[in-house]
Amino acid sequence: MYIETVPNRSSRPTYLLRESYRKDGRVLKRTLANISSLSDEQLESVRAALSGKPVRQLGPVEELFEVVDSRAHGHVQAVLVAMRRLDFERLISSEPCPERDVVCAMVAARVIEPNSKLATTRWWHTTTIPEEFGAAVNEATEDTLYGAMDWLLEQQDEIEKKLAARHLHSGGLALYDLSSSYFEGTECPLAKRGYSRDGKKGTLQVNYGLLTSQEGCPVAVSVYEGNTSDPTTFMPMVNKLRSEFALDKVVVVGDRGMISHKAIGEMRGLPGLCWITALKSVQIRALVEGQTLQLDLFDERSLFELSHDDYPGERLVACRNPELMKLRAHKRESLLQSTRKELEKVRARVKSGKLKGKDKIGVRVGRVINKYKVAKHFKLIIEDNSFEYEVLEDQVAAEAALDGVYVIRTNVSAEQMSSDEAVRSYKGLTEVERAFRSLKTVDLKVRPIRHRLEDRVRAHILLCMLAYYVEWHMMGVWRELLFADEDVEAKRHRDPVAPAKRSQNALRKIADPRKFPDGTPVHSLRTLLQEMGTIVRNTCVPRPAKAGAPTFYLHTTPNSTQERALRRVEQITV
Repeated sequence: MYIETVPNRSSRPTYLLRESYRKDGRVLKRTLANISSLSDEQLESVRAALSGKPVRQLGPVEELFEVVDSRAHGHVQAVLVAMRRLDFERLISSEPCPERDVVCAMVAARVIEPNSKLATTRWWHTTTIPEEFGAAVNEATEDTLYGAMDWLLEQQDEIEKKLAARHLHSGGLALYDLSSSYFEGTECPLAKRGYSRDGKKGTLQVNYGLLTSQEGCPVAVSVYEGNTSDPTTFMPMVNKLRSEFALDKVVVVGDRGMISHKAIGEMRGLPGLCWITALKSVQIRALVEGQTLQLDLFDERSLFELSHDDYPGERLVACRNPELMKLRAHKRESLLQSTRKELEKVRARVKSGKLKGKDKIGVRVGRVINKYKVAKHFKLIIEDNSFEYEVLEDQVAAEAALDGVYVIRTNVSAEQMSSDEAVRSYKGLTEVERAFRSLKTVDLKVRPIRHRLEDRVRAHILLCMLAYYVEWHMMGVWRELLFADEDVEAKRHRDPVAPAKRSQNALRKIADPRKFPDGTPVHSLRTLLQEMGTIVRNTCVPRPAKAGAPTFYLHTTPNSTQERALRRVEQITV
């Protein structure tokens, strides 16, 4: 550490406190503080202290400097570097404007500390976000944020085209799935009652479909009313891939409830368009009963390919996962036992005369059956003064025979994709599910949705998707610091049917005491960002403070974990 003098033509030189460091074999230097406001005597004292010489006049730090402001900076610095590496500003808009600055600040804030828009305008003044993102952010109110969201929604088509150009390519894979989030309020036109994926029964909700690359990088998002069915959202996204993103060849991956028979019929007439999905249980049972799918073949292998006249021009890849088979058998037996137990209670009440009447008995039995969802396995005999039931063992055995069995359905040729690759591609939908978990829960908190206006809801979900885009890239380079498996390449070549297993390195991370060999802790994304936030930017002035006296910054020295995190985020590439 040393003081460097920078000459000025007509005024006192600038004095900078600097340090040298080595990177990639080169000696570089970084500025720690501008100390030009110190007197010559103070500068000489600092020089003496840095060189190890005796200091004649050097008082306590609090007598020389005063810290007038402190703001959390490390997490802002990490996100800002990631955004710069991603050329995020130009992704949002090629032309600079106040709205772009506010949108970028809102994205950074949602990655670091997701809050309501009003709370965000309060919170980010405790950080260096206003300083780093410009005057428009420093002066922003809640209405400013709403205005920026309206502006952002107008840019959505161009933003998604840029993302598609970066992360999708002709002949590659695109993953698509639909989720929902519950809604606070009753006035938004998008808020409807429908199937709740959050488990919030009886609440209004909004549906949104997410398109990602094969690796799970978000590319586009579409918002629908809460009672919209999955298949009706699929073809609009396919048309966007072909028309707006100009992909003449693409393989779309969707789950068995997403890519319907009708959608496949429409896609057959579109050249260059392929799909990967899976058969429903009813369709699999029909193959077994017709002897096309012979279950005894699984005794020799866990995966084999077949064809059927009902699926012309398509390949069917049958798989059986032994671990999934055990899990489903255990779950079914548990549900059957719970149902028997409750039905026995009903039968005892009927037998004792406490429960009478066919209607009343039926209502009570219906509650039990609806609770455990295994009515198809029971035969119920209800009379005015009696109730009996029996388990349909043949039906249970028929379902058990298909435990762990699933069939991938695709029209991708064997030359373009092997059976193993087709199964891995379908399982890639877990990347979209991971995106939904991050969007909805601990990281970005898209829910609950509180906006009243339809366009504000759309803009809110788009904003969350863009925040996930930044977060996704940060997590990619921070894997070694997080509870994450770093062996990504091995996943691409593992057995497509066998249960996923963590690498030895990942197992070591989660083992007690959950620390690296050097004693530093393993983090989740949230706790790592919190630790980064302990790097503080202190604004200082010399004592005695005078009106108009120049200020200078002193930053907290990063610890080893923080240094590693900052170095890694510099490696983000598009």
